[in-house]
Amino acid sequence: MNKVVVVRPGSTAFDEQERMKGCLDIPLSPAGVIQVQRAANEVARFPIAAVYCGPCESAQATARQIAETARCKVKVCDCFRNLDHGLWQGKCIDDIKRQQPKLFKQVQDNPRAFNPPGGETIADAELRVSKQLQKLQKKHVNETIAVVIPEPMATLVASKLKSVDFEDLWDSECDDGSWEIIGDNSTSARAS
Repeated sequence: MNKVVVVRPGSTAFDEQERMKGCLDIPLSPAGVIQVQRAANEVARFPIAAVYCGPCESAQATARQIAETARCKVKVCDCFRNLDHGLWQGKCIDDIKRQQPKLFKQVQDNPRAFNPPGGETIADAELRVSKQLQKLQKKHVNETIAVVIPEPMATLVASKLKSVDFEDLWDSECDDGSWEIIGDNSTSARAS
C-alpha cells in the first residue's frame, strides 16, 4: 500500500459535549456535516482507490461523502469499529477524571493494560485492526486508500501505520473531521 488517508468522522453531539462515544452509534451533528464536506473536498485531491470505514453511522456518512467526492467505492469493515468503552460509553471525560481519578491516571500511564469496566483493551483492538491493515496492504499495493475510523481508533491506526506509539488516549477521544495522509516512508501530513 502506498498511502493511507486516515480520516476521523465529522463530529457528533457526543463529541461536542466531550462524551465518550465508544461503540455507540450516533449521527453527525450539523457541525459534523460541515466538517465532512470540508474533509471530502480536501481528501479528493488524492487519487483514492477505495474508502474503508467503521460500522458506526458517523463513519459511514463521512465515508460516503468522501467516496462520492473521490468517485470510488466504500466498504464497511467491522474491525474498524471504535474501541468499546463499556460502562464509560456516554460519560463525559471530565466526569470520569473527577469521579475515578485512579482509573483515569491508569489509562494515561499504561493505556494498553487498561480495560474500561465492561469494555475492550487497546491490545485487543490493535489485534483486530492490524489484521485488516495487513489485508489492505496486500490488496492495495501502490494505491492510495482512505480509512474512516472514529477516535481513539483512528489514532491507534495512524500510530500503527507510522510504527510509532500513540500518546494520550484522552487527547484523541473526540472526532472533528480531521485527516492525515501516511506514506510508505512513514511521512505524514495532517489537516484539521
